[in-house]
Amino acid sequence: QVQLVESGGGLVQAGASLRLSCAASGRDFSTYFSSYFMGWFRQAPGKERECVAAVSSSGDKTYHADSVKGRFTISRDNAEKMVYLQMNSLKPEDTAVYYCAAGRSYYDNYVRSTQDYDYWGQGTQVTVSS
Repeated sequence: QVQLVESGGGLVQAGASLRLSCAASGRDFSTYFSSYFMGWFRQAPGKERECVAAVSSSGDKTYHADSVKGRFTISRDNAEKMVYLQMNSLKPEDTAVYYCAAGRSYYDNYVRSTQDYDYWGQGTQVTVSS
């Protein structure tokens, strides 16, 4: 069994910051977490789930969607089995449910496609008011 648990969401005003955390647990992750690429996705009502940011298994390579580049930063701590999404200068259009996801990595690179991820968290709501 593996589990991803997100935290840190909430209701904030435009311009504020939030830090999302994702804790990985379970047999596979306890031994092989550093072998998983990780990503943060979001889904707003009526819209498809999109990749906001992704990080390679080592943490050396990262991707940020154009819509969040310069405002959001993904990072990971393999020793603690954690992934973070620092979100600054939040906008109302950032309102969505944010999901943490993990996929088994065979080479050190980030992955943006939802189809390539094996495990998903339950999601945490982020609401940004104008």
